[in-house]
Amino acid sequence: MNWTLILILLAMGGAGGFAAGLLGIGGGMVLVPFITMIYTAEHFPPEAVVHMAIATSLATIMFTSLSSVRAHHAHGAVLWPVVRMLTPGILIGSWIGPWLGKQLNTTALALVFAVFVAFSATQMLSGKKPAGARELPAAPGMFAAGGLFGVVSGVVGAGGGFMSIPFMTWCNVRIHNAVATSAALGFPIALSGTLSNIWFGWHQPGLPPYSLGYIYLPALAVIAAASVLAAPLGARAAHRMPVQRLKRIFAFILYALAGYMLWKAFH
Repeated sequence: MNWTLILILLAMGGAGGFAAGLLGIGGGMVLVPFITMIYTAEHFPPEAVVHMAIATSLATIMFTSLSSVRAHHAHGAVLWPVVRMLTPGILIGSWIGPWLGKQLNTTALALVFAVFVAFSATQMLSGKKPAGARELPAAPGMFAAGGLFGVVSGVVGAGGGFMSIPFMTWCNVRIHNAVATSAALGFPIALSGTLSNIWFGWHQPGLPPYSLGYIYLPALAVIAAASVLAAPLGARAAHRMPVQRLKRIFAFILYALAGYMLWKAFH
């Protein structure tokens, strides 16, 4: 990689890490479209570009999650019992997700990603208040919810916050706790999904040198280094700034990224 590309990846990692800490979304929704642009410009195999972008993004979330959750935990905001209840389903779903993604071609995968990014943006803009008596479901319901979060996150390369945060706030979990807990959920999602992407991409022909399955290791190293440094800054900001206003701004960014992925799907 040349220095220009390294600087671009550092900037992306910093932005993704800050977003992960601030909104608990893992950073994948920011990273995947931009990594797709870079891999396309670097002439990676067209049939594997989106798969590799998703796999690399998901792998960075392992590092981002650990970094951001430390800052959230210091504020006492992580609901660890919720993390424990959701994790078994997440581990299973996150392994299945990349396998499902492998069955889709680049066009279909880009379309799936665009739909879920747009859905996440819509959820962020929604100001609906949950019913006062609603609460988190019992263990079977939490297992099923975790499985769904894991499958979708494994397919689109995100940390799951675009689903888990709306789910938790719908069940009357305070927004700061939902963001912090989602940051903690990013690690099992990313760990299982990364192992799955390595396994299912291991014998994929035509991948560039320094690829581990679908993961491009040089990009992973640079992005992860920047995101680890930026994630705690975002986590601290989440406890000091008006999150609802920032979520609205971020939602419009997500709509723009969804638009790019739609364009990519048909070009």
